[in-house]
Amino acid sequence: MAEGPEQGDDERRRSIAEVGRPGAFVLHEAIRLEGDEELRRHGGALLVSAVAAGLTMGFSLIVPGVLKAHLPDATWTSLVTSLGYATGFLIVVLGRQQLFTENTVTPILPLLHDRTMKTLRRVLRLWGIVLAGNIAATAAIAAVLSHSEAFEPNIRDAFAQIGRHAVGSAFGTTVIKAVFAGWLIALMVWMLPATGATAPFVIVLITWLVSMCDLSHIVAGSVDAFYLVFIGEVTMLDYVWRFFLPTLIGNVFGGTALVAVLNFGQVAPEVEQQKVSDGEA
Repeated sequence: MAEGPEQGDDERRRSIAEVGRPGAFVLHEAIRLEGDEELRRHGGALLVSAVAAGLTMGFSLIVPGVLKAHLPDATWTSLVTSLGYATGFLIVVLGRQQLFTENTVTPILPLLHDRTMKTLRRVLRLWGIVLAGNIAATAAIAAVLSHSEAFEPNIRDAFAQIGRHAVGSAFGTTVIKAVFAGWLIALMVWMLPATGATAPFVIVLITWLVSMCDLSHIVAGSVDAFYLVFIGEVTMLDYVWRFFLPTLIGNVFGGTALVAVLNFGQVAPEVEQQKVSDGEA
């Protein structure tokens, strides 16, 4: 008697948990099953989680800003301040909050597995809710940072200096920088099921590279750019055209095309074989 899809999923979860160093197909299945769960989540729960993530990403401006304000102006300073950028990502990922760039991988695998309009609509629903929650929350935390005296003037000056990097490149350049950022973050998501206790180290390493290479991340960078908007240094049109649109395009392409699709391609024959054994073909 053929096992049902839910029973098959449960067994694969147990198998994944027992594997010490999983192969490509096992990683694919771990992420696909996580994506299936995300696609089934209630919209309200997704929105709350996305707002929490956007607020938390404020620490990826706060910590680098504090470090920058207190460290000497030396060639090595940016290497240290870039480590502070990892703080928000570490909390968000380990806290299982909804971050848009993670969702360029996890729900895409179920879509590649089940290429139907129904699954596509579910992916677009997830993306819309998470991106809206992330961006609204980054605007909120940036407004608080810009209109309060919680931090000293030299630290607020450091926030502005960091923010200028987010909106300082041409449209095409920002797209390319965002492709690399989306690529790295999606690779991090792909690797996490295999990292176990070393997951915090992997998160810090990958996000440190994103900051050190001055790449563009749609959520973390929105905190930086919105800070400039709220202190009156740039306009909302500048934010949309010089940061949001090019970064969104690049992050989505880097995560979906360079990680989700390519990594799916290497296990596609095994996926089709598994669908046959599950009675889906």
